[in-house]
Amino acid sequence: MIKQDVEKTISHALNYCQQSGVRLTPKREKVLRVLLEANNPLSAYDVVEQFRVDYSENLPAMSAYRILTFLLDNGFVHKLETTNQFLACHHIRCDHPHQPPKFLICDQCNTVKELSLSPDTLNELNRGIEEAGFTLVRRQLELHGLCDQCQKDTKV
Repeated sequence: MIKQDVEKTISHALNYCQQSGVRLTPKREKVLRVLLEANNPLSAYDVVEQFRVDYSENLPAMSAYRILTFLLDNGFVHKLETTNQFLACHHIRCDHPHQPPKFLICDQCNTVKELSLSPDTLNELNRGIEEAGFTLVRRQLELHGLCDQCQKDTKV
């Protein structure tokens, strides 16, 4: 994300926290910046390392997990369950209600694309889940494969 967009996103997050009665502390803001500036999803330990590089400060792993939980709970980041990694939500600055996240994850280069599915597709999926007598605990959808670039690289 370019610097100007990062600043707009941080400003939006600060406003959201003020309105919600929670605090985006300086360390929480820095962790959010780390994720906003990352090109790929990061594990908690990757966040700790990048935090140290970017800010010349140590961030204990337990603090990183608490901060990541705060960012998750407030809709600023997503956790990829299948890879145990975190990434900034692409819709942080949107004011409309969000659907459960859907991700395309490249198993070769770790690129992740956040998808939007049509309401018809979501309704059909929900209908199938109900018909199967299943209750979802998490509604996040993660699909693994190869991105366009990795497919091209594989064919060479």
